[in-house]
Amino acid sequence: MWSSPAIGSDGTVYVGSMDKKLYAINGKSGVKLWEFKTGDIGDSSPAIGSDGTVYVGSGYPDNKLYAINGKSGVKLWEFETGSHVLSSPAIGSDGTVYIGAGVKKLYAINGKSGVKLWEFKAGGYVYSSPVIGSDGTVYVGSNDNKLYAINGKSGVKLWEFETYGPVRSSPAIGSDGTVYVGSYDHKLYAIKTDSKGLAKSPWPMRGQNARHTGRASAK
Repeated sequence: MWSSPAIGSDGTVYVGSMDKKLYAINGKSGVKLWEFKTGDIGDSSPAIGSDGTVYVGSGYPDNKLYAINGKSGVKLWEFETGSHVLSSPAIGSDGTVYIGAGVKKLYAINGKSGVKLWEFKAGGYVYSSPVIGSDGTVYVGSNDNKLYAINGKSGVKLWEFETYGPVRSSPAIGSDGTVYVGSYDHKLYAIKTDSKGLAKSPWPMRGQNARHTGRASAK
C-alpha cells in the first residue's frame, strides 16, 4: 500500500492498494465493508467530499479519476486523465475536484458530474498533489522545476516559481499565506502568497488538513 488512508465522518477507513482495489473498512472492527476494483491505484490517496463521495486517482494503464459512493462502493463516474495519476485529489469549496496527471496537466473536474471544467498544461509531469488556498488559488508542483499558482475558477496561471529540480513534493500552506514546497534540488522553499491559509472546503489538500490527519470533517 502506497496510498495513505482517508477517514470518513462516520469512522470508515478508505485506502488504496497495489492489488488495484480501493477498500472501505470499518474503523472500529477492521471488517471490510466493500472493495472497488480499478485498473490500478498506485500512489494516489483518496479524498472525501462533503456528501461522502470518495475520489481517488489510478495509475498506468488505467489512467482515471474515480468518484465512488462512500456507503455502497458503487462508481458514480470516472474521468479519463490521458496518463497515469500519482497525484492525490483536492476538493474546492464549491465541490470542484483538482488532480494532476503524468500527461503534464492539472485538471479541474465537477465533483457531481465528472465533467471537466478546465485543464492547465504544465511543462512537465504533475505528480505533486494540489493544495487550495483561502482565496481559491490552486498551488501545484511539476517536473519542469516549477511551482504553479493557478486561478481555481478559470485555470489561468497567476504566477510560477522556478526551482533547480523537479517539484514532486505536495505544497502546504501556512496560516499567514506562506506556501512551503520541496524540490529535487535538496531544498525546501517558503514562498509568500496572497492566500491566508487553507480553503474552507471538504478536502483542500492531501491529508485533508495541516496536520494531515486524513479525516473528513464531521457534518
